[in-house]
Amino acid sequence: MAGHGSADSTLLFLLPRPRRLQRLEGTWSLPPTLRLACSEQVNATGALGRLEHVLRARGHGLERTTASDPAAHVRMRVEPLGFGAALAESLANQAYAAIVMNGSATLSAISAIGLAYALSTLTQLIELSSGGRGALELPCVSIEDSPDFPVRGVMLDISRDKVPTLATLQALVDRLAHWKVNQLQLYMEHTFAYAGHEDVWRNASPLTPEEVRSFDTYCAARQVELVPNQNSFGHMHRWLVHEPYRKLAECPDGFEHPWSGKGEPYGLSATDPATLGFLESLYDELLPNFRSRLFNVGLDEPLDLGRGRSKSACEARGAGRVYVDFLKAVHARVKSRGRTMAFWADTITSSPELMTEVPKDAIALEWGYEASHPFAEHLAALRGAGLTCYVCPGTSSWNSFAGRTHNAVENIAKAAREGKAAGATGLLIADWGDHGHLQPLSVSYVGFVLGAAFGWNVADAQQPFELDLPRLLDVHAFSDSASVLGRVAYDLGDAYRHAGSLRPNASLLFFSVLKAERLFSPPGATRETLEQTLAYVQRAGAALSSARPLTNEGVLTVEELRYARDLLSFACRLGMARSTLTDPNALALLPRAERAELSLTLGGIIARHGSLWAARNRPGGQRDSARHLTRVLEALT
Repeated sequence: MAGHGSADSTLLFLLPRPRRLQRLEGTWSLPPTLRLACSEQVNATGALGRLEHVLRARGHGLERTTASDPAAHVRMRVEPLGFGAALAESLANQAYAAIVMNGSATLSAISAIGLAYALSTLTQLIELSSGGRGALELPCVSIEDSPDFPVRGVMLDISRDKVPTLATLQALVDRLAHWKVNQLQLYMEHTFAYAGHEDVWRNASPLTPEEVRSFDTYCAARQVELVPNQNSFGHMHRWLVHEPYRKLAECPDGFEHPWSGKGEPYGLSATDPATLGFLESLYDELLPNFRSRLFNVGLDEPLDLGRGRSKSACEARGAGRVYVDFLKAVHARVKSRGRTMAFWADTITSSPELMTEVPKDAIALEWGYEASHPFAEHLAALRGAGLTCYVCPGTSSWNSFAGRTHNAVENIAKAAREGKAAGATGLLIADWGDHGHLQPLSVSYVGFVLGAAFGWNVADAQQPFELDLPRLLDVHAFSDSASVLGRVAYDLGDAYRHAGSLRPNASLLFFSVLKAERLFSPPGATRETLEQTLAYVQRAGAALSSARPLTNEGVLTVEELRYARDLLSFACRLGMARSTLTDPNALALLPRAERAELSLTLGGIIARHGSLWAARNRPGGQRDSARHLTRVLEALT
């Protein structure tokens, strides 16, 4: 992206920021064709393709040549790094050095991974460079760089209605890899096309085994590990509502849970031996499509444990004991298939007396999505029990329309600081899609950028609001030459702070549309706060017409942020209307003209929901997602 100011200011917007960077005297005027000497081991990565694309877009060419070419402008070397001797092996393999000076660049690392990261940094310097087309100027620098967390990942929910197209997933991986993110998990409940289970996934547009294998290869070429992720206890309602799976449920006759508007079976029975046989059959079909040796089995939020078929066992042995015994049984089956088991740690941290029984080769995923989450306390207990841990904050995008920016910054920064201090080996950014996945993908880039920045360089998490997040979004996610979209995304994501009392894991504005009973009780939003929020949203979104995106991704982001802005505005207006009613759900009692105006607005938003969905996602799930909005439209009309 051209024209971001002086060579020195360019260095401020590398993502992630190198841990050690020295500005050297002078600049390097790139030749018309950059000659790059590299070995075959680097050709397997996507970093060279990205470099070539960026050079071409800026009016320069790339010629790959041999290591012995005396005319090469960029040399890549596999060699020991002086600063790498003190690093753990998992970090040293990702370390690199880069020197740009005297009309050339030298990139050094002890592995192909490190060289790919060095190439990414050089490519970003070119993207950020000053000078006109075909006349780029790079600052001369010396960089010694390595990550703070060996694993820096993103977990994308593809089970709450929204299953991205392969093109969307590939574009996301290209971007994440360029930011040195090295793990991706696709959270699955029912969106893998298991053979013989068509009734479960028929309307979900699932990923097929062939597609997963192809995408796994695509990720590996970009130094990203694609990790299988299949929930294996709670959150199995998409299976258990069907026969013959209902008999495996803890509560076959139904259980009230937050992810359904009606009582239905929710989780598997921990005490039914048939449950383990069922899971084995899924694992045997899913796992061979991934080269990763890690497997996330979920096991989170067993809300119905002890409420049905396991009630007597939980009363006799304790719910914690029943859970741990089930966890160990799942672990044995994962280990026998040559995988390392990862699991969400929420249940085990509530039963610390049993924590030491968790197998020591399992990885505990400590998740928490609020700024106040006690990462340090929970990680201390898990690490004290001898467990390897990832720390898992979130994008704060779900249960909102435009995210919760302030919470995301504080949540991810705290997780990085406390995770690093506790010796966590991974920082995994979770991006969920509760209640219809109504937020567009561009909203989640706030959290993805923060995770990339803090996962590599925890020093930037010490004063996280000093990070120029809007500018980083414009440069690295939205490609907006007018530097507008990053600020709009940031500010729309802070609308939740103006609406009334703050609620965990959601925005009051979201409740205004989907869960009106939570809008005013306990006291939260008022007509006055909603009027103020509406004015804020209109100011924040006014600049969208000034955006100048340079890529198709940026153009789509403009439309997605307009959609988010208009949903927020509608939420404010609907909430103001609800404030006049004794029962906030009795929308039929509103004046006819007011209902007609709200209906017209919401009808247009629902139409845009469909077109924006199709731009990135498969058709399955779109109708279920839109139903969260059409229910309101029906109540208005």
